[in-house]
Amino acid sequence: MRLIFSLLVVAFFATVPLWLQDQYYLHTLVVTGIFMLAAMSLNLLLGYTGQLSLGHVAFFGIGAYVSALTSLGFTVTIFGFTIVHEPWPAFVGLILGAMVAGLCGYLIGKLAFRVRGAYFVIVTISFAEVVRLVALNWVELTNGPLALPGIPPLTLGFEWSGFVTLWGKSQNYYFILAVIVLTYILIRRLVHSPYGRAMIALRENETLAVSVGISVTKYLVLAAVFSGALAGLAGGLYAHYIQIIDPMIFMFLNTVTMVIMVITGGKGTLAGPVVGGLIFGIAPVILRNYVGPEVQWILYGVLMILIVFVLPEGIVPAIERWFNRGGTSRSRAGRGASSGDSKNDGLGLAVSIPGKRSS
Repeated sequence: MRLIFSLLVVAFFATVPLWLQDQYYLHTLVVTGIFMLAAMSLNLLLGYTGQLSLGHVAFFGIGAYVSALTSLGFTVTIFGFTIVHEPWPAFVGLILGAMVAGLCGYLIGKLAFRVRGAYFVIVTISFAEVVRLVALNWVELTNGPLALPGIPPLTLGFEWSGFVTLWGKSQNYYFILAVIVLTYILIRRLVHSPYGRAMIALRENETLAVSVGISVTKYLVLAAVFSGALAGLAGGLYAHYIQIIDPMIFMFLNTVTMVIMVITGGKGTLAGPVVGGLIFGIAPVILRNYVGPEVQWILYGVLMILIVFVLPEGIVPAIERWFNRGGTSRSRAGRGASSGDSKNDGLGLAVSIPGKRSS
């Protein structure tokens, strides 16, 4: 049933460009999909290892800048040596951006996971601020506050098969939808592998996990590498779609947006960042059509607070619990109707009545 429901959801979103005429809403869905991908990467750390990263936007921005500079080409002087880089295909830059972001995740993970909890949060925030200052002040490479304009759109394919350039919003929408589906499958495989179970064990009870031989640093760093690489991939997609980036991409608000998507959707669940991303990516645009900008953000905050208070575990866990409760109730009713000679003790156990045959 879950597989059928997932296929129906993907099929529905695949039809959106066919009936959605307003290009602004389609643009909103594209940007929402990119941040949804970043939220899925953050969920690997926050949801499955229990480590809150408030500097996750650093990996997002690194992927964006590396992919943009690789595609544009650059000339920079370091310690008296001049480095000239000719432009490479945008798809190569996208992969390279994800790899560099994953490498940064490895370095930060090795350093920061020696201190966890609040100390890890401080390290990640500091890392994001350092990267922002580098992007702001290394004008020769990043163009500083003047931004990097003219980033080419994403081009797919090879010379022997021909290239496809994603110019339109519909093309970008379909590509990002495909990336989200593939990322979902990849994360699902990781979470249900021995590596994922080790991460969850560390989140639930680190002392017990260590006592059975699970290496804390190994699995937490692995999560940081995957998380950083996926965030870098999202940043590269953002750069090639928007076609201009500046140091504002490292705004703390972007990290807060990712955290909101994960927590409200349900951290530690595969579908949580997807559901939270849809709600809090589209809600501001819908509210903008009915209220002013001030009231819009007030309602946005009220919606977030209501979800957190009413559904503290998130939307997806609440839906799953509701479905499971319904299935359990139907199952109990069926057992009671078929046996006729048993009573329920309130714990889902059948209690035999003396003198009658037990079910």
